[in-house]
Amino acid sequence: MNERIEHAGLKVDAGLAAFVEQAVLPPLGLDAESFWQGLASICEHFVPRNCDLLAKRDALQAQLDAWHMERAGQPHDAAGYKAFLAEIGYLVPEPEDFVIGTQNVDPEIATMAGPQLVVPVLNERFALNAANARWGSLYDAFYGTDALDAPAAKPGGYDPERGAAVIKRVRRFLNETIPGWEAALTGGECPHAFATRDGNPANGVMFTNNGLHIELVIDRENPIGATDPLGIADVIMESALTTIIDMEDSVAAVDGEDKRHAYANWLGLMRGDLSASFDKGGRTITRELEADREWIAASGSKFTLPGRSLLFVRNVGHLMTSPAILLPDGSEIPEGIMDAVMTSTIAKHDLDGLGRYSNSREGSIYIVKPKMHGPEEAAFTNDLFDAVEDMLGLARHTIKVGVMDEERRTSANLAACIRAVKDRIVFINTGFLDRTGDEIHTSMRAGPMIRKGAIKNSVWIDAYEKRNVAIGLKHGLSGKAQIGKGMWSAPDRMADMLDQKIGHPMTGANTAWVPSPTAATLHALHYHKVDVFDRQGEVAKGGIPPIEALLTIPLAEGTNWSEEEVREELDNNAQGLLGYVVRWIDQGVGCSKVPDINDVGLMEDRATLRISSQHMANWLLHGVCTKEQVMDSLHRMAAKVDAQNAGDPLYEPMAGNWDGSMAFQAACDLVFKGVEQPSGYTEPLLHAWRRKKKAAAA
Repeated sequence: MNERIEHAGLKVDAGLAAFVEQAVLPPLGLDAESFWQGLASICEHFVPRNCDLLAKRDALQAQLDAWHMERAGQPHDAAGYKAFLAEIGYLVPEPEDFVIGTQNVDPEIATMAGPQLVVPVLNERFALNAANARWGSLYDAFYGTDALDAPAAKPGGYDPERGAAVIKRVRRFLNETIPGWEAALTGGECPHAFATRDGNPANGVMFTNNGLHIELVIDRENPIGATDPLGIADVIMESALTTIIDMEDSVAAVDGEDKRHAYANWLGLMRGDLSASFDKGGRTITRELEADREWIAASGSKFTLPGRSLLFVRNVGHLMTSPAILLPDGSEIPEGIMDAVMTSTIAKHDLDGLGRYSNSREGSIYIVKPKMHGPEEAAFTNDLFDAVEDMLGLARHTIKVGVMDEERRTSANLAACIRAVKDRIVFINTGFLDRTGDEIHTSMRAGPMIRKGAIKNSVWIDAYEKRNVAIGLKHGLSGKAQIGKGMWSAPDRMADMLDQKIGHPMTGANTAWVPSPTAATLHALHYHKVDVFDRQGEVAKGGIPPIEALLTIPLAEGTNWSEEEVREELDNNAQGLLGYVVRWIDQGVGCSKVPDINDVGLMEDRATLRISSQHMANWLLHGVCTKEQVMDSLHRMAAKVDAQNAGDPLYEPMAGNWDGSMAFQAACDLVFKGVEQPSGYTEPLLHAWRRKKKAAAA
């Protein structure tokens, strides 16, 4: 057992305690004993409420299960079902009209529209790359991806033919977006001309369109600029306006050691001194945060633009507890409560001007809160943030909240959830993956679900995506907060992303998730094409889709799938599940590009795992498949995943090591114990197996 230090009745992991007392508190002028007493007081008040909310989840699920089992074999009664949901308190009355009152919100969130990155806090290099992805080379983005409709680059260094195709494609973008841009380079008039580097447009100029910036880098000494008639060496796009530094779905943080690492990296980002060194081509590269960018306006006045993406931090939800701190009764602290206190205290370094750079220029702390079920849980978060503000001496509503609309009871009561945090909300975001996992688990006993791929086209998904935007607009989020859309999961398929993801700003969403800095630069093109705030005005006229569509359960009309179709579905789920779990358990990697069954790399995190495991558990429960069929798929797909990871020297094969591979055993548990998992979440089993793996390695 790790050494612990006792403070105010709390038994704190010694490494975490030392980090807090030596690195976090002294620059803030905060007393250690007062800090720990404050945390203990918050726990005393909020832990019982947290437990009650989780108990209510279980009670509602039991009532839902009973309702469906009593009607087994009968046609689904949609009207009766809706009435039942209201009767048990799953559906709450719609609140009276209101608008949010959030203040002191940075423009990247409130009045600008553009891409958003989500990055695991435990990977310093990835976190720095994401924070620095505020600006990205459009030349590089086209040259290095399939977004450019041109022959692939020839090996052996820079390919001039592909480079010429890149320049032609970027010129087309400039001509479509910035009419008259060439005139600006010689001092002529251009309605989009914005600023210069040194007062001379011939040395570089910045344009603005739809609130986003585009920089033309003029450098005739550069190999690219030397061959360009105008001397343009690059086109730099304002790309990821915001980034979520994630402590939740994309990380494997299961103990005090992991949490200290997570908090230390968040502190490094807030202080501006986080760095990462790595080998590239035989030389050591050190990555640090980018400085702000200085410009001269047309009037001659100097100004700066942020060099970095505005950072949110995503805390964990209400479910999980952490052994990083034990409560006076010996139980683990709710991790979400610990995160709220720790990440806010660390973010106070930014508010107090203690960092090398500024994150929020409006004096706010931005926390994304995931996996909340309904307005009571949102109200709990609001009260918890009140208490943290009081503990730290912060003005009320300094801590802002982003609400992940990714659980069924939240999306069905979204207006009431927004109402519960109306003076601190800065973000609502649809989370298709977790929302689908919760859809399956909530209606687990209703019957077998349609195939996983078909769920993307189901009735409730369309209603969910449209209602999220419409409800957000009705209650005043436009111009004050983000309305977000989900992740493009295939980082190697940028041509498809360019073709399809313009649908997100067209819905009226002023941000959407992308899997990489390069994807952010390419997705930024969509926000130049679509004026999102104009679009929001149009979307708002359409009203809110009825809730009945949202409550439509994606049940299969029959289960007459062929044996081959069942096997195909099981293989698809098993391969994705194993490919993710084996890295999580064996290597502590919470998010990575995992080859799917067709060897296409997809960004996987716990939300995708939740769908796969719950879908298999659902089919198993309703007899669509047998345990033997599931095990057959798991065994065959373990061999496939082993082959896909053959080049990883740290990889531990699963095939043939069924009893010895903790990763394989964890995957089996996720399926065969899936029905009994709280809300179908994967975290309890993943954390338990990861701790076993770490203990065995130690």
